[in-house]
Amino acid sequence: MWIKKAKIKNLSDNIRKIIDGQAIDLRDNSEGEWGMLKNDIHTLAYHKNEQMDVLQKERTAMADTLVNISHQIKTPLTSMMIMADLLENAPPDKQTEFLSNIKAGLVRMEWFASALLKIAKLDAGVVEFGAVTIQSGELVSTALEPLQILLELKNQSVNFVGDVPLFCDKRWTSEALTNIIKNASEISPEGGTIHIETGTNPICKWISVTDSGAGIEKSKIFNLFKRFEGAIHDKGHGVGLPLALAIMRGQNGDIEVDGGGNGKGATFTLKFFK
Repeated sequence: MWIKKAKIKNLSDNIRKIIDGQAIDLRDNSEGEWGMLKNDIHTLAYHKNEQMDVLQKERTAMADTLVNISHQIKTPLTSMMIMADLLENAPPDKQTEFLSNIKAGLVRMEWFASALLKIAKLDAGVVEFGAVTIQSGELVSTALEPLQILLELKNQSVNFVGDVPLFCDKRWTSEALTNIIKNASEISPEGGTIHIETGTNPICKWISVTDSGAGIEKSKIFNLFKRFEGAIHDKGHGVGLPLALAIMRGQNGDIEVDGGGNGKGATFTLKFFK
């Protein structure tokens, strides 16, 4: 088949424009090998542009994430640096207060870094959940261990009711539950009680965590599981609840929220579908 030189030059020019990022429609409805060639090049260019769009969205998302992480780290660091500068000339009672605040800030930053690493593993799909049968009471006990100091500092108690067998990954699920209970502790007043209940129904087995706070407005529930946005407490980072949800959904489970209010705290329910 003979093809005019001008047609080849025109196609070559259009390919260069596509390479430079211009949107050129090369589709050709005519029969023959020339039309097939132009359609194949158009399909190739279309997929190339799609991939570029995906990469651009990923770059934008990464940039936004880095900005959020920077903000989450910069704020407590600035506070600790100020307290460290004032520490030397401060009276003894203030030195004790500053040291306590610096220690608490470092603990929160350590937890934040750990949560980010766990989220990154889940996003990358490198986590393999190893499900075993475990009693919900044992899972709750494991989840409460890292929170004992926090609960003692706020003089909070935990009321646990029910005990059912669950089939899940013990380490990761206790991590999810720890984050849910930590959230309940942060929004409960000093001396408050956190109610944990477990049970089963025809659809799922469940663990519910109810705080003793004032409840959560319905308008805020939608953003609770958005990273860096859902922090309820002023010292929260907005990663604990998203991490918990990712863990539950990674095991074909889910988390349901009842905002409470009118004298009732919010309830977060971890669902393990049958």
